[in-house]
Amino acid sequence: MYSPISKFALPLLMAGAIASPVTALEDDNSKPIRISADKALRNEKEGFTVYSGNVEMEQGSLRINAKKITIYRIAEEADRIVAKGKPAHLQQQPEPGKGIVQAQAGIIEYYKGEARILLKQNARIEQDGSKVAGETIDYYIDEQLVKAGSNRKNVDSRVEVIIPAQTAEKSEGGSGAIDRE
Repeated sequence: MYSPISKFALPLLMAGAIASPVTALEDDNSKPIRISADKALRNEKEGFTVYSGNVEMEQGSLRINAKKITIYRIAEEADRIVAKGKPAHLQQQPEPGKGIVQAQAGIIEYYKGEARILLKQNARIEQDGSKVAGETIDYYIDEQLVKAGSNRKNVDSRVEVIIPAQTAEKSEGGSGAIDRE
């Protein structure tokens, strides 16, 4: 079950943590991808490469650490990146002067064509003291829309949001939040 967080409420919830990666992702996408791993397997016919064993991936300010990273290629570019770990970690500098975005989940999926990042299995994302946690977090970059979901099978599973006091004070005065599903 998703709990949508509208693009108007997003700055309050994440203090700009996720509202600005569009710039970082565009800048980072122009840089080469560098990967180090214990093993690599390239399947040309199917269009994917699997890196396993203490995998470290960098592209500009983007860093991903995982036990396994699979890069799927459509045409000439990496279209989908799937990182798995216990947990897998992602960090990125959204823009100069902003705190580093830190994310972790059992599975991190980046869909370049959709401009979307999906965190699954005990997902967490934070920046500058603001945090969102849930079983899943789906972030639509262009729309600046975050959907956090809990585990429907576990009644104790809930979405958790932490907003530092100074951030909440800055955002008082009504956000005009819209609930989208």
